[in-house]
Amino acid sequence: MNSLLRPQLPGLSLGTRRASPAPAPRRLGALALGSGRRCRRGMAVASAAPSWLEEVGMEVLEEGGRRNPSVSDSYRPEGLPRPNATVLEAQGRVCTGPGQTRPLGEEQAMRVLDTILRSAMGELKDEPVSNAQLGAFFAGMTIRANSFPEATQWSEGERRAMTIFWPRLVQVLPPEVKFIADPEGTIMGANGLTGPRYIGQGTGEMRLVGALREVLAGGHLGYEEVQCVLKDILPAGPNTNLTVVSEALLAAFLIGQRMNRETDRELKAYCLAFDDELGPPPVADVKSLTHYGEPYDGNTRFFRSTLFVAAVRACYGESCLLHGVEWMPPKGGITEGQMLKFMGANTHLTPTQAKTLLEDENTGFAYLNLQEACPPLHSIIGLREHIKKRPPLATSEKVQQFVRARGRESMVAGFYHEGYEDPLLMLMRRRTVHAGLVVKGEEGALSMTTKERSAHASKGLPVNHCSGFRTPNSTNFSEADGVSRESFRVIVNAQELGFESTETPRTDRSVLKNLELGLAALGREKGAAYDRIVLNAAMVDHLLGCSGAEDINAALDRAREAVDSGKALRRLMSYIKISHKVS
Repeated sequence: MNSLLRPQLPGLSLGTRRASPAPAPRRLGALALGSGRRCRRGMAVASAAPSWLEEVGMEVLEEGGRRNPSVSDSYRPEGLPRPNATVLEAQGRVCTGPGQTRPLGEEQAMRVLDTILRSAMGELKDEPVSNAQLGAFFAGMTIRANSFPEATQWSEGERRAMTIFWPRLVQVLPPEVKFIADPEGTIMGANGLTGPRYIGQGTGEMRLVGALREVLAGGHLGYEEVQCVLKDILPAGPNTNLTVVSEALLAAFLIGQRMNRETDRELKAYCLAFDDELGPPPVADVKSLTHYGEPYDGNTRFFRSTLFVAAVRACYGESCLLHGVEWMPPKGGITEGQMLKFMGANTHLTPTQAKTLLEDENTGFAYLNLQEACPPLHSIIGLREHIKKRPPLATSEKVQQFVRARGRESMVAGFYHEGYEDPLLMLMRRRTVHAGLVVKGEEGALSMTTKERSAHASKGLPVNHCSGFRTPNSTNFSEADGVSRESFRVIVNAQELGFESTETPRTDRSVLKNLELGLAALGREKGAAYDRIVLNAAMVDHLLGCSGAEDINAALDRAREAVDSGKALRRLMSYIKISHKVS
């Protein structure tokens, strides 16, 4: 079976402002613009094209359409084996937290265990159950049996199904999976004798097995222990100099730590484990740098604005470093890497090349792919698809400093699930940045919305909830001094800032649609996308305490000027060209 592992390669001062009325929107994509002729891939060249098309040149999107897929799903790396759908669905139910797990009914449990049995016997050639799926599924079952509350422990149906299938499974499953299913011989009775004796193969795997015994019992690990395990086993895959560890053990470890809800020390270990992987990070000679931590798995429904926000903020000296991957499970949505690749930019820069782009007066922002920025973490993208749920890395990877700055540094990260707001801020403080901001944006990403909140909105933190810390401009910042930082929590109300309530544009995994919306907005086409880009640029400036953004209305005016002058669009287009020239 092909390996799943990738080869190494305080308060808010709100004022009211009258928003500019939006003209009737022009549909881009499948519909022609003006009276223009149709082009390939559904685009059109207009005889009276909007100004942004004249500045960008239609060939940017046309050429992108010829060379790249326009739907985010199509960016999934070639050659990665797909997980077994039956078992993956079950993993979505049982490989999650103590309050979120949904036990399987007897019928589904029978079907899942039968699928695992037939796969282990070699009968499912077209859709086998991977070792990573086996590790994740049985880790979920074991942790539930050992430490979950009664409501989310095994159902009676699961118990009956396991009683029937385990005597046969124990004959065909590999020893590491039998260990994961019953590490101490207390779950499966007489058929669970492998677990207590299992030690693994090689130093790295032996250390991993020792850590897994604690994790599978519902326990936690120390900072050094997690770091040692990660450095022992990553980068993973056949093209590394390290001993290849079992994908079942690695998957069990990653999903097990998330199911147990990582402690602060465990998250810090994930966050800092590979800081020195490529040596000390380069230092950009810029006065201000914001590190953007968007969820790596992208957007599947709504407009993703951060790439365009970065181009806006760069116009007035707020340099921005974006980082991510081209495609990441579980969502496999639209990412900045996909959009930049579609437009023809170089998306495989080194941190040193990114530093050059940050310093360039014609760009002022940069994008780093995890493949170049941190190869060990990039090596397990395939495995992450097979464990189904997000591992601890999905939190820690958003708080990285692949490039440092001589001036002020800030961090911004998006979140969705309650419980991760404070851990993200803790990690940012550990990074000793001057300001940190976490945003519950649309789809758990960074984009705040201008849509008015419905009276029937779901419970929990609302969209546009923001919290963070910042160092007042009058204070001399010291890395060892946390007292000088002031904290804040606020819900951003776009209507109080003068924005009309508008529905968020749908993109539904279309990279092309997301680009059309963003480029049209940067080309001064007013509407929902334009408003979101301006709101997000100005609000980040204001909340982070950036120079010149103390007054929110002044910050909004500055962001609008960067768009309406055409500067932001020219920066984005310059980035595409200059990204190929840096050395």
